[in-house]
Amino acid sequence: MADSSVLSRFDHYFRDDGPAALVIRESLVPVEGPDAVLFPPTFAASPGGFPGGYNIDTDAQGRSVCLIDSVGSQANRIEPLFKTDKYKHLVPQIVVVAGDHRINLLEAGHRAGDALLRCSSLGEELQNAFRDALRGNAETLARIAPTSLVFGVWDSRDTQVKFPRVVASTIRAFNVRVLTRGAVYIPPVDYTALDVFTEDEKAKAEGNQKSPLAQRGFVHNPASHVPGGVIAEGGIRRDATLGISALRQLYAGRDEDKTLALRRYILGLSLVAFTSRPDPYLRQGCTLVLDPNQPREFVEVHGDGRREPCNVTHDDALRFATEAAREFRVGEDRTVPFEKERAKQDVKTEKPGKPKPKRGDKGTEDSPDEAEHE
Repeated sequence: MADSSVLSRFDHYFRDDGPAALVIRESLVPVEGPDAVLFPPTFAASPGGFPGGYNIDTDAQGRSVCLIDSVGSQANRIEPLFKTDKYKHLVPQIVVVAGDHRINLLEAGHRAGDALLRCSSLGEELQNAFRDALRGNAETLARIAPTSLVFGVWDSRDTQVKFPRVVASTIRAFNVRVLTRGAVYIPPVDYTALDVFTEDEKAKAEGNQKSPLAQRGFVHNPASHVPGGVIAEGGIRRDATLGISALRQLYAGRDEDKTLALRRYILGLSLVAFTSRPDPYLRQGCTLVLDPNQPREFVEVHGDGRREPCNVTHDDALRFATEAAREFRVGEDRTVPFEKERAKQDVKTEKPGKPKPKRGDKGTEDSPDEAEHE
């Protein structure tokens, strides 16, 4: 039996005059100290002219903003929380078996819209869930893939249904000083002396990173003036938002009781994700912790601009989410096979004239590697 006092705690959020969003803003520092070098992600070059490397924007006054962890990358770090023992009761554990691989839906970059799910035995059921969503009923999708409603999803290859992110988080560094570094690989032996290749071949390969000998580690391979991290002279900040106004767009058809149960459930999951303590480790050379000298802001932001302190703890969020999940009746855990023939047919039946995903839209930016290289 659900605890009604816990269940109704946040019902005022669903009113039209409820807050627009919850916002967390917190200052971070590298574990080595505020003046330490940290390593942002590097991104591949783009046809639009971006040469590749760190994503840094600079204005006419020379002020810069460097992306440290994107909204998609942050979602990919937070979502698997719901696989762990403490939280797995809150969502259905859907596992797709593909050959020797067992992939939890919580790890699929495009969530319910991922090809892995679309080409599994759940494909038709998910398609029907998206079609229900087109008719204004997100309850069916929430029974299978509720975190798709928390972190956003776009069924870009079929129905074109889009759900915005309820929870979004990004880490940026300000006024960064960009550094470079150099290194050289020295092989442990002289392979020419072992008659693996000639001195002439060695001379041509050294310093040529495209050479197979250099790529395979047989010759000296210097790397000069490569990205060497940044120093964030203007600080580092994580900005996180829980979009209450977006959550108010969720319906379970015209049934008000089911709609309330759905909103409570997705809010519970969102609050758990939102109030969880992110793992400090982002990548090699980038472990970030809270700055003890800067206050953390956690507020409810209203449509009229009011910012009121929010005191929801993670324990509060988990308690509420557990009751909301019990009321909603979480979908069943399932293990389903990936179907190779369905995948082959999916490729063949690409619909002519169907809109293609745009670069940066959901469906391209949230893959687990996100074109990011560490």
